[in-house]
Amino acid sequence: MKLRAQNDSLCPQIAAQSCSHNKTDSRRALKLRESPTVMQPKSSEQDDHAVNGLSLTLQPVLLTRTPASGAAAANPESNEVRVPMTSGPGESSGGASSRRSRVGSHSHSHSHGHNQNPHHSSSEPELDLPDSDLDSGEPSTSLSELRCLFRWLQKSLPFLIILGAKLVTQHTLGLAVGVGLFMTFLYVNKNIQKQVFLQDRHSKLECVWLLLFLISSTVLLYYTFLTETLYHCLIFLSPTIEQLGFWEVLWAVGITNFIIKFLFMGIKCLILLLPSSWVTYRTQGRWLMLTEELCQVHQAMAPVSLWFQYLVIHQEADGTLGLTLGVLLALLYLILKLLALYGQWTSLLKTVRQCLKGELTGTAATRSQCSMAGDVCPICRGEYREPRALLCQHIFCDKCIALWFNREKSCPLCRTVITEKVYQWRDGATSPHLQIY
Repeated sequence: MKLRAQNDSLCPQIAAQSCSHNKTDSRRALKLRESPTVMQPKSSEQDDHAVNGLSLTLQPVLLTRTPASGAAAANPESNEVRVPMTSGPGESSGGASSRRSRVGSHSHSHSHGHNQNPHHSSSEPELDLPDSDLDSGEPSTSLSELRCLFRWLQKSLPFLIILGAKLVTQHTLGLAVGVGLFMTFLYVNKNIQKQVFLQDRHSKLECVWLLLFLISSTVLLYYTFLTETLYHCLIFLSPTIEQLGFWEVLWAVGITNFIIKFLFMGIKCLILLLPSSWVTYRTQGRWLMLTEELCQVHQAMAPVSLWFQYLVIHQEADGTLGLTLGVLLALLYLILKLLALYGQWTSLLKTVRQCLKGELTGTAATRSQCSMAGDVCPICRGEYREPRALLCQHIFCDKCIALWFNREKSCPLCRTVITEKVYQWRDGATSPHLQIY
């Protein structure tokens, strides 16, 4: 009975103490909610943590009392907050050490940020923009488009090499003939210009060799393709090719163009073989220029029959619609060709008039004029040979000034315009332009 009476007297005291504890906890929670400031450690503790390389910043956190054993517990009598730092069951000791190192590095960088810029409480994280997807079909910039194109070419390069090798094997003979004709043209054209530049000192033997080389190359080519009768294209007729497709027409036009160049370069070699007593240097230049103009007109007219046959006759297998379309395309081609031929014909007529009248670049200089000029040609730096005085009264050798006007139309000294146009073909050069249409 005494024990029961003592228990009954202790129960109200325990209830009162628990009630007071609950009131103090609720007041502390209200203070923590209302206080926005950050709980800072004391200066002495902060210095101790800085020495140890660890600085902690406590921010206000809404604390809730939970009955869980692993949660944070507060002792109301000692006013201390205990935060458990135990690792989970799945973490190892190495993970805990790495976590401590990350916390230390973060706090270290954070403390440096506070020292450098005290106005900012924390550094802002840098955002790395993601690179555009180069493999996607919608690149955002022109650089990305170029990279996509480069990648496509890089991936397609093996296939392009295989396709190119196949085309080369299919057209080996045609490619070999084209390369041979082009190299022959370059060799002969260069040597003809060299012989023209040497004037009276040019080699007759060299000119004969160039002429024989051109003739042998032409005969060998036509003999190799005798069944195709490619020489018909020289007189504006169609060759006897079984299937006149696009590549066949292009090949025949290219060969005919080179052969026409060879024929007129042979004529230039014949002009160089004429004695200098028959043909002066000025006359030789005019004839070379006329030869080149005729060569270009012939090259422009030679492909007409081939392309007309390809556009019209080759389309008969497609029926009436195909034939009508072919005729319209052929008429359009003829109109464009006539417009181009009109310009070349005008240039040819000017050249013919120039050859018949001669050049009015100056008059023969007198002895007194030569002596006043110092008896030295400004171009060759030698004594005057057949001196001529231009409209600006400057005196030069006849051959020197004729050679100058092959590339220019003004006086070498004062730049006064003397001629209307530059007669560029008087040096024996042949145009490398390939007339394929």
